Amino acid sequence: MFANVLVKDLGTGVATDVNGYFVLSKLKEGNHELVVTSIGYETDTISVLVEAKKVKSINIKLKPIAVELSAFEVSGRRESARNESLVSVEKVTSRDIQQIPSIGGQADLAQYIQVMPGVVFSGDQGGQLYIRGGSAIQNKVLLDGMVVYNPFHSIGLFSVFETDIIRNAEIYTGGFNAQYGGRLSSVMDITTKDGNKKRTSGKLSASTFGGRFLLEGPIIKSSEEKNYSLSYLFTAKNSYLSKTSTSIYSYMDKELPYDFLDLYGKLTLASDNGSKINLFGFNFTDKVNQYESIADYSWDNKAIGANFLLLPGNSSALVEGVLAYSDYTMKMSETSSEQERMSNIGGFNLGMSVTNFFGEDQLKYGVEMIGNTTRTSFETADTATDYSTEAAAYILYKWILGPILLEPSVRMSYYASLGDVLIEPRFAFKFNITDNFRLKAAAGMYSQAFIDTKSDRDIVNLFSGYLTVSPDLNIVSHFRGEEITSYVQKSNHLIFGMEYDILKNLSLNVEGYYKTMSNLTGINKDKLYTDDADHTDKEDFLKKEYIIEEGRAYGGDLSLKYDNGRLYIWTIYSLGWVERTNEKQTYYPHYDRRHNLNILVNYQMLKDRSLEISLRWNYGSGFPYTPTASMIESVDFSDGINTDYINANGELVTIYGDLNSKRLPDYHRFDISVKKRFEIGKHSILELDLSVTNLYNRNNLFYYNRITSERVDQLPIMPSVGMTFTF
Repeated sequence: MFANVLVKDLGTGVATDVNGYFVLSKLKEGNHELVVTSIGYETDTISVLVEAKKVKSINIKLKPIAVELSAFEVSGRRESARNESLVSVEKVTSRDIQQIPSIGGQADLAQYIQVMPGVVFSGDQGGQLYIRGGSAIQNKVLLDGMVVYNPFHSIGLFSVFETDIIRNAEIYTGGFNAQYGGRLSSVMDITTKDGNKKRTSGKLSASTFGGRFLLEGPIIKSSEEKNYSLSYLFTAKNSYLSKTSTSIYSYMDKELPYDFLDLYGKLTLASDNGSKINLFGFNFTDKVNQYESIADYSWDNKAIGANFLLLPGNSSALVEGVLAYSDYTMKMSETSSEQERMSNIGGFNLGMSVTNFFGEDQLKYGVEMIGNTTRTSFETADTATDYSTEAAAYILYKWILGPILLEPSVRMSYYASLGDVLIEPRFAFKFNITDNFRLKAAAGMYSQAFIDTKSDRDIVNLFSGYLTVSPDLNIVSHFRGEEITSYVQKSNHLIFGMEYDILKNLSLNVEGYYKTMSNLTGINKDKLYTDDADHTDKEDFLKKEYIIEEGRAYGGDLSLKYDNGRLYIWTIYSLGWVERTNEKQTYYPHYDRRHNLNILVNYQMLKDRSLEISLRWNYGSGFPYTPTASMIESVDFSDGINTDYINANGELVTIYGDLNSKRLPDYHRFDISVKKRFEIGKHSILELDLSVTNLYNRNNLFYYNRITSERVDQLPIMPSVGMTFTF
């Protein structure tokens, strides 16, 4: 993927896509020389005879080399910068992820995303990702085209994705095109690599945080008799912090009760012309045992699916499709209660798309459908079951007019449970003023029917039920005096920015954004009355379980990146505001972080680059929170005038202050990791690593217990050692 294919005699070329696929059209008849370059591979030169009105299919297999040629990498990025809009998107590979400090000896996508522009992470424990003012439920995550409902573990440092099998991850923080829908804020589209088609290989690693295992290889090898291959890939990843935290990290006054186990498997049937079909499945689990002696919490996500890539003969089209089913369940039981909270969502997603290439221009269109069943139960309510179906069709066109790139697209979404059809136009633009300076912009309309039942009174809240918004919920019918005619949540994005290649290895990216949000559905914080016949005179927002809010988010992101092959420095600063407006007031939600700064450094030492050091420093200004005004004893007078209110034992009730009127202390943390690689055979590598999380032992506040006023901090200093064996 992302290799450069140059027509030597014409001086023009293209870059391959995530599948390694490329199209060269409108070439003159006769012989041409193709020069193919890619980081980490030998340059290949191929002679091709072009005949009139004939499509020629070429399968080019590059050979790996030991030394990476950084010049090719820079060339590839600049070619992509000129020919792609790249508005609010980061294209991430496993190598990019491994450049950040590997916390616990395990470099992870969750750690990388926390560094990205526009991303706010709420903490080391129980943390959630908030992207450019959107809540966590507004982020869509796809793994090989399958929807993943919870991609991050409770420890907050690890995702469910195994780094070594990530082929490519495209992280959109806004302004994404019509190919993606069903979410208001962001998309994470993750593609895994295929299993090794030539030999059995793998990786085994262990550290004081957890262990990992990867095995891949061919089942059927391609040969002259067989123009296809069948390969497999299997990974397992787990955490045993609940065991090691009481011994290795005994200086902490409590154990870290975080355990998880992630299993992923994939079969790939591939033809020599590039067409292939993948079968895959996973089982991701997370468990928190008796956190702070308050509750047990767990979730389990099982899924199975298939996708395909077809290259029809005598055509430059690319046909892709996916069909998958997943089931996600989370549970929580408090120590003080015998009852259990549960939320489940199970459903399918299917889709198919066609991409046509016209020189540098592309036309892509497709359809998709998502069907879900949600079940949620709380201590005070019976299980609520809901069904929903979302269908969509989209079309987009990438049009290159000299220095100008235009990418209009439109998506039509149908929410069956609500009976709503929405037309969502979107647009991206880039103007290459010079080879080194580019302006860009994007705008679009987005929608979502998926909601959560998480209270935003506090930052820390592990449990969240999943529902589809519907008039059948106990929800308000009016907002600020106007009748609500549609419950689909909506958002509008406007993004503008510039890219400047200051020097050969130094680039600057600046983006500003403005986002509006409407029909945002959430738990009613202001409910005072029961919704019954005795309170028909009360306004909806004082008695309904769910309310409607409006919101807006605006700010800017600055990214300065230096990369000369050995030394990699990435500095990211984000400035943002998030506001929500309900019936009573405008307030800052609990994830509103004004300033966020990340500095990342990676340096590869020694001649063979076998010694690597990575540093990361993160600073974030304080989150809003609602202070406790007082604690009082409440007597319910259930016996009326006969209640012995002098001697009765009432319940302790918290009286809250103004909503999110205070700010927590600032957060900052410094992480470091050192890796040494030893080559012990033709295909075998031993890697030793040492990492330290929170090196200067900053006491970052996690939360205050409102009842006991006890302070609970985020992770203290945590050193870790590990070993990885690749074969």
